[in-house]
Amino acid sequence: MPRLLLPLIAFVLLLPARAAAADATLVSRDVPLGGQRVLASAAAPARFNLVGLHWRGSGTVQFRTRSLTGRWSGWADAAPEAEDQPDSGTAERARSRSWRLGNPWWVGPSNRIEYRLRGTVERLRAFFVWSPPASVPARTLQAAGMPAIVPRRGWSADESIRRAGPSYASAVRFAVVHHTAGKNGYSAAESPAIVRAIQLYHVKGNGWNDIGYNFLVDRFGQVFEGRFGGIDRDVVGAHAEGFNTGSVGVAVLGEYSSLAVAGSARDALARLLAWRLDLAHVDPGSTLSFISGGNARFGAGLPVFLRAVSGHRDTGFTDCPGTALYKLLGAIAGDVGQIGLPKLYAPAVTGSVPGTIRFRARLSAVLPWVVDVYDASGNSVASSSGLGSEVDWSWDASVYPPGTYTYAIRSEDDVTPAVGPIGGGAVTLTVAGLASDPETLSPNGDGVADAATVTYTLTSPANVTVKVRDELGAELATVSRAWRRAGEHAVRFDPNALPDGIYHLEVVAAATGGRQAVASTQVAVTRTLGGVQAAPTAFSPNSDGRADRIAFRFELAGAADVRVRILKEGKWVATPFVGPLDQGVRTIRWDGTKRFGRLLDGAYEAVVEATDTVATARIAVPFNADTRQPSVRILRRSPLEVWVSEPSRLIFRFGTRSLVHDAPAAGAARLPNAPRLGIVRVVAWDAAGNRSIPKSKR
Repeated sequence: MPRLLLPLIAFVLLLPARAAAADATLVSRDVPLGGQRVLASAAAPARFNLVGLHWRGSGTVQFRTRSLTGRWSGWADAAPEAEDQPDSGTAERARSRSWRLGNPWWVGPSNRIEYRLRGTVERLRAFFVWSPPASVPARTLQAAGMPAIVPRRGWSADESIRRAGPSYASAVRFAVVHHTAGKNGYSAAESPAIVRAIQLYHVKGNGWNDIGYNFLVDRFGQVFEGRFGGIDRDVVGAHAEGFNTGSVGVAVLGEYSSLAVAGSARDALARLLAWRLDLAHVDPGSTLSFISGGNARFGAGLPVFLRAVSGHRDTGFTDCPGTALYKLLGAIAGDVGQIGLPKLYAPAVTGSVPGTIRFRARLSAVLPWVVDVYDASGNSVASSSGLGSEVDWSWDASVYPPGTYTYAIRSEDDVTPAVGPIGGGAVTLTVAGLASDPETLSPNGDGVADAATVTYTLTSPANVTVKVRDELGAELATVSRAWRRAGEHAVRFDPNALPDGIYHLEVVAAATGGRQAVASTQVAVTRTLGGVQAAPTAFSPNSDGRADRIAFRFELAGAADVRVRILKEGKWVATPFVGPLDQGVRTIRWDGTKRFGRLLDGAYEAVVEATDTVATARIAVPFNADTRQPSVRILRRSPLEVWVSEPSRLIFRFGTRSLVHDAPAAGAARLPNAPRLGIVRVVAWDAAGNRSIPKSKR
C-alpha cells in the first residue's frame, strides 16, 4: 500500500557466480514493499553491471550498489532524466505508460543493491543486466567526412529483440545532447558492453522498439551507432519525449553533473555532430522554433525556441546532459561549425508543378552553385547556376504537367548536395501495420485483456480518425480523432460499452492535397473467460504427498469449449484438460503428468482457452515446478544463525517450544531472540512444499 515515507529496503543478491556469457542477460524482479515475501522464481542474478528501476506512484526512488570487491557506491536517483523516452501516442510509449522509468545506470560488476524510497511508491521493479566486456576490438565504419563509428554488429547489438522496424522523420532539424548515467570510470573495453546493456534494458525493460539514442560516445572518443535504421537516415529515436521526430539524439556515456568531460569525448562529439548536421544541412550555430509533440514541460503544439545543438534540459524537466557537459555545448557548436567546411545550409523548396517553384539555400562561403530539376524518368528538365553565398532561383513550371519531380542543389565536390522531391504531395499516404494487441478482448474487470492497444504507422502527416464498426459496417463509435505526424502511433481501445461480438477497427487518414488512406483490422469482444489463476504458484510434482498438484481456477460467464495447455518458453508440453464446461467457477487440477513422464523443474505458463459462439479467449498465467529440496545449515548456535539455499519458511524446535521464521532470500539469517540453551532443530520448507533434511545443534 502507499507510504508517505518508506524506510530503507535492502535487497541482497548472494547467488553463486557463474561463467561469463557471450551475450548480455537481463533479469527482473518485483521488490517487496512492506515485508512481502520474495518467491524463489523471482531470484536475481549473482552479478550485474547495469541497473534500471521502474516504479508506480508519485514518490522517488534512490539506490546504491555494492561492487564485487565489497565497496558500496553513493546513493543515486533512479530517474534523473524522466523524459528520456518515446513520444506520447506511440506504441513504444504505450507499453510502459503506467510505470515511471529509471535510467539505465552502469554500476560496474556488483552483487548487492539497496533501495531508499520517499513519498508514495506503490510498486517497485528492478532490472539487472549483466553485459560482459567485448573480447574482440570493435570494427568501425568510416567514409569521407564521417567520423569512425562502431556499427551495431561491432558492439554485438541483439537484432532479434527489436520490436518493430525504424520510423523516419521527413528531416533532421537539430541535435539533442545527453549523458547516460552511472560510473565514469569504465574502460574502453567496457564501452561496447555498456551500449549493449542499455539496448537490452530499453527493449526488454522499458518495452521500447530498440535502444533510444541515435548515437553514443564514450570518454575515449569512440562513437557507437545507436538505434537501427541507418546512420545517415533520419531515424526517430526515443531520447527526448515530444522532440524525437526531427532530432538526432547523441548520448555521452557517463554522468556529467559535476565531473569534467574528457577532451577525447568532446572532440568525438564535435566530429559526429559536424558530419550528421551536415547531412541534414543544418547550421550548428543556428536557432529554430520547434513544435513540441507534448511532454510534462511543453504541451503538444507549443512552439519551443531551440539551438541547433541543444541539451536535453532544453526540451524537458531534466538536468541532462549534466551541468559540466551542458556548459560546453556553445563552444562545441562553434567547433562543429568549423569542421568540414565548406557546407550548404537550410535548403528550402516551395511551390508545386504546374506553377512557380522557388529554390533557396545558404552556403558557408562565396561559392559557385547549381540547381537541377529532374522528371520521374531522371531526365533533366530545368537548371540554373550562380556564384555567391546565397542560392535563390525560381523555376517557371507553369507549362509542365503534374507529376513527380526531384531537385539537386550542388556546389563544389566537397560540399554535401541537397536533394529531394518537389511538392510534398508526391509522398503517398498510407496506413501500414495496423494491429490490435490483444485481438480478443474480455472487458470483465479482471485486469486481463480489458482493453487493447491499437498501433499503426503513417507514411505522411495526416488527420487520423479511429472508428469502431460492427460486422455489417455500421459506425458505432469514434475511438480517437487527432492530427498525427508521420511514424508509428498507438491508441487505447476500451470496448467496455460494446456487447460481445465481432467488430472492425477502422483507421481513416486525411492529408494535404486530398490524399486519403484507410485501413481496418478485426477484433473480438467476449466476456466468457475471466479470473484465471494458478494456485499455488509453485508446486512439487514428485508424489511425496506435499504440494504435488496445482489448480487452475477460472470463471465462465457462459458455456464454452475449454482447453488448458501447459507451455514452456512458448512450446507445448502438456494438455491437462480439453472439453465443454458450463457457466460458473471451474477448477482444473493437475499433478504434472505429461505425455513423456513428469514435468521438469522450471518456469511454465498455463494457457486457458475458452471458445464460445463469438471467439476464442486466451489467458496465460505463470507458475513454477520445483521438486528440489532446500538445504539448511546451522552456522552458529548462540546467537542462532542459519544458512538456507533458497527463500524458505524455517521451522525451529527448542524442546517443546517452536519458532517460525520466513527467510525471503537465500543466504544467512539470524534469530537474535531464539533460546540460547539446549538443542535446536531446524527444517526448511520452500514455496513449492519441498522439505529439507532436518539439522540440529546443541
